[in-house]
Amino acid sequence: MEPALDVEGLEKTYGAVQAVRGLTFQVAPGEVLGLVGPNGAGKTSTLRCLAGILPPSVGRVRVAGHDLAVAPVEAKRALAFLPDEPRFFEYLTVWEHLNFTARIYGVEDWEERGRALLEEMELTGREKSLPGELSRGMKQKLSIACGFLHQPRLILLDEPLTGLDPLGIRRMKASLKRRAEEGTALVLSSHLLPLVEELCHRLLIIAGGRAVALGTLAEIREQLAGGEGNGASLEELFVRITSAASEESGASGPGPGAA
Repeated sequence: MEPALDVEGLEKTYGAVQAVRGLTFQVAPGEVLGLVGPNGAGKTSTLRCLAGILPPSVGRVRVAGHDLAVAPVEAKRALAFLPDEPRFFEYLTVWEHLNFTARIYGVEDWEERGRALLEEMELTGREKSLPGELSRGMKQKLSIACGFLHQPRLILLDEPLTGLDPLGIRRMKASLKRRAEEGTALVLSSHLLPLVEELCHRLLIIAGGRAVALGTLAEIREQLAGGEGNGASLEELFVRITSAASEESGASGPGPGAA
């Protein structure tokens, strides 16, 4: 089966700063990959390269079989990128944002799907509201509804639960699980490690722009110090792995920061 996302040797450099260093991984249809790392590890730069917002300095990104550098339109039609700080057109209503998204992606007969998404995101009755009239959590839900509208094969999420209340978090987790079960691939970046542990099939832990661990939680536990990680939570593994990576980086001399 063709991967929904295929990343090979991804690097991103800003002048003298190397934010992402040689990332190689794949995400299969229906798989949820957790992208985690400390602040400055390169997570945001990685997601923006995967979404086609930033061009990689080196390497290749393929989305649903389309090379982002060669066929960017086809690749971007197959994905959705949901940033942690959603941005909207201040003079378009909630319904008009869905209409605009449908036109951009060529989604026909989108109204029924749009109404279903508004109900799923608890935005029914807010169709005529402008972004300035929405709470932080409602804006996050609108961003997600727009991202889901064209039924992408790959969804990239950066802190998707920001601004949501506990009930909203529960419903959002169910929504993400359902889309994975339907065959959509997800890359989820979050500092909420219990969320990552609950939703993700595999983990990609990065530090200093490099991959320091890749696999299932059980595989990473086994890899850590010859099995010393058995029974450890993701939070415990995260601290051990990133601390070790930081010590190794410090031993080899100061390195550049990462976004």
